[in-house]
Amino acid sequence: VQLQAFGGGLVQAGGSLRLSCAASGFIFSNYGMGWFRQAPGKEREFVAAISRGGGSTYFADSVKGRFTISRDNGKNTVYLGMNTLKPNDTAVYYCAAKRGTNYGDMKTYDYWGQGTLVTVSS
Repeated sequence: VQLQAFGGGLVQAGGSLRLSCAASGFIFSNYGMGWFRQAPGKEREFVAAISRGGGSTYFADSVKGRFTISRDNGKNTVYLGMNTLKPNDTAVYYCAAKRGTNYGDMKTYDYWGQGTLVTVSS
């Protein structure tokens, strides 16, 4: 099983980035997908999630209206679109896969990727 996140980088405040997470080694369409982030010195937190078929999406209040999440089950890939980025969005972003719902609870995720760093400068 592998989840490979990429697309992070340095961006100015107000800018945009799109993260991708490519999955392999499991039946991608059977799993809900989530994005989490961990800022320096802080705990990992939920950012967004999408159901197996993509029909339902969920967002943390801190990113609602600025971030989007989508998936392409044909490409085994989930995306996180990030707009109007703020310095406090700076973090390592992780993708994760899980069966079932309860997307906000990181302890219930089955597989994790290695993370990609997003740095937002002011």
